[in-house]
Amino acid sequence: MFNRPRIIPVLLIDDRDLIKTINFKKPTYLGDPVNALKIFNRKGIDEMAVLDISASKKGIEPDFELLTDMASEAFMPLSYGGGIKTLDQVRKLLAIGYEKVVLNTSLVEDEQLVKDAVALAGSQSVVASIDAKLVKGQYKCSICDGTKVIDMTPVELAKHAEALGVGEIFLNSIDRDGMMTGYDTKLINDVVNAVSIPVTACGGAGGIADLKEALQEGHAHAAAGGSMFVYYGRLKAVLITAPTEEELTEAGIYSE
Repeated sequence: MFNRPRIIPVLLIDDRDLIKTINFKKPTYLGDPVNALKIFNRKGIDEMAVLDISASKKGIEPDFELLTDMASEAFMPLSYGGGIKTLDQVRKLLAIGYEKVVLNTSLVEDEQLVKDAVALAGSQSVVASIDAKLVKGQYKCSICDGTKVIDMTPVELAKHAEALGVGEIFLNSIDRDGMMTGYDTKLINDVVNAVSIPVTACGGAGGIADLKEALQEGHAHAAAGGSMFVYYGRLKAVLITAPTEEELTEAGIYSE
């Protein structure tokens, strides 16, 4: 494990609202994403992922007005995914301040876009988002925000994405999304062992112990989460929060 692995809050956007899902369904309204980002600025986080969950499903392009507002407020590196269909959109996202673009549906439906994005921005700026779920006891991948299951395993899609030139895998467990019961370490290990590029694990984080599990048992290069960064307590009161550097060091996630 790295001395200082990245810890990445994920902000889910739906029609300009900040929301949180459970198993990619049941969206709960949480507030204004720009305000949430301002609060995260003060938390000293490593990186922020912004994912528009409705863009691909609705076939609409990224909300550049909102994304520009968010980028203008951010003190941390940003990645964005959702509704990216053209190289011009990739170019525009990079121009307004996003370090990485996150591609999901196009990994399967538009390989040329992935290759072109890598040629434009470099591998380090193109992330392959893999949404995995168990189907009859086997891991399968979904696209279009989890609405369309494809006949590929996460390992197969990860290898495919690496061959296309992407520099990172963002691996999300649909079954663990919003559950706050821990990561699927088997899923993480399967993908980590199949590729040579970094893998960020997402889906299931409920606290610092879960982050440590993904990194030390799953061997992920980074740990991402949604619920643990926006909820507090058993009743899930809305509270934008993040572990401190001291807490992460005490837990053995950061090495001094």
